[in-house]
Amino acid sequence: MGRGEEQEGDSLNPVFQTVRWMAEAIRTKQISARELMQAHLDRIAVANPALNAIVELDPEAALKAADHADAQREPRGPLHGVPMTVKGAWDCAGMNNTAGTLGRKGHVAQQDATVIARMRRAGAIPFAVTNLPEFSLAFESDNLVYGRSNNPFDATRTPGGSGGGGAAAIASGCSPFEVGGDMGGSIRLPCHNCGIAGLKPTLGRVPLSGYFPGPFGLVTLLATAGPMARSVDDLYPLLELLSGPDGLDANVADARQHDPARVDVSRLRIAFHTDNGVIAPSSETSATVMAAAKALSATEVTMGEIPLTGSYDIYMGLLGADGGAGLAQLTTICGTAENSAIFRGIMRLLAPRATNAEQFAALLFQRDVFRSQVAGFFQNYDVLLCPVNAYPALPHGTSWDHVEAFSYTMAHNLSGCPAATVRFGTSSEGLPIGVQVVAGHWREDIALAVAARLESMTPPTWRSGS
Repeated sequence: MGRGEEQEGDSLNPVFQTVRWMAEAIRTKQISARELMQAHLDRIAVANPALNAIVELDPEAALKAADHADAQREPRGPLHGVPMTVKGAWDCAGMNNTAGTLGRKGHVAQQDATVIARMRRAGAIPFAVTNLPEFSLAFESDNLVYGRSNNPFDATRTPGGSGGGGAAAIASGCSPFEVGGDMGGSIRLPCHNCGIAGLKPTLGRVPLSGYFPGPFGLVTLLATAGPMARSVDDLYPLLELLSGPDGLDANVADARQHDPARVDVSRLRIAFHTDNGVIAPSSETSATVMAAAKALSATEVTMGEIPLTGSYDIYMGLLGADGGAGLAQLTTICGTAENSAIFRGIMRLLAPRATNAEQFAALLFQRDVFRSQVAGFFQNYDVLLCPVNAYPALPHGTSWDHVEAFSYTMAHNLSGCPAATVRFGTSSEGLPIGVQVVAGHWREDIALAVAARLESMTPPTWRSGS
């Protein structure tokens, strides 16, 4: 049963509350960590068979961890006793990290990735693994290890990728939050597809240590990690816990954090666009972005002339510069003899894009020029509203037929800017439509403040599960 099928009264179920509520309820003894964990296990038993979002679960171990949290005299941290799921690409000690590829089937992590360790220190309880595409390299969560995950609103549609399993779990009340990785939209797209909130922070804000494949090579030019939850209100506290150097990922900066609570949205210079010049979005997607801009009309809202048309070619050029040779090597290293159809799709997409050294150097130059142009745009504006994707959730198996639709998220992996996703509309099929809220480098506070303002204007039922 998905969120679209909730019964009246389910909004009172603790699994549909915010992370803040859960942490406070445990701290004040309104609910025990065991009771909260059991509520999530019960919800998984009801919702997950239709979703296949959670792919590894040990209920006895989960309840034992919750009992341990209840037995402690003092809270371990701000998330004490709160359950969380783990995307199947992160190392989480004692849990499988298959990265969705057959060669790593049964691979058990021996230690925690940095972001998982930071969540544990804050008191969170990692209790289950969620699904993803092979090597996290697709916009659908389907692989030969665990099979396909379904969208909570329509089982014939994908929840997205690469964080599709996590987004479906959060949307359906099976998980309060998760940490995603985003190289081309892997946080923002699943949040858009499943009607939840997510943040891709500034490139270099959060370590990718312990993610497979790790923070090396091309990944460092495009990817970062960030939080996914049902409410925007939960994203900043999670970001605070996740951010900062770990001594392992050399690409992470010790950058100042800004609090969204200190942002006066009414004074922001807001721009928006509905068509990025690469592919026109659906009329409902355009209408949703324009409605978001209108909702903020007490401020100065302007159509933003941001140079995006070249971003798709630069992004895809970098991704395919070696013609897919690196991914083929990765498959060999992992011992994967058979790849999923989704993975083979990206290999076919990348093969014709192989470049020589001169062409690759030109792509790196173009990337830097693009980043500079976007930075210049944010000298004149504080925030940009735009689509997350050209369409709502696509039918299973069709993402590689619509690659340009994902150019809206790819642009801001290339720019390195922080971008939040918040639901602000619904398609005629009943599918969520999100808005992407982009801010200048290191200004996650602005993106989150605007996203929170938009969320406050939406029906509470979109976030409660009722």
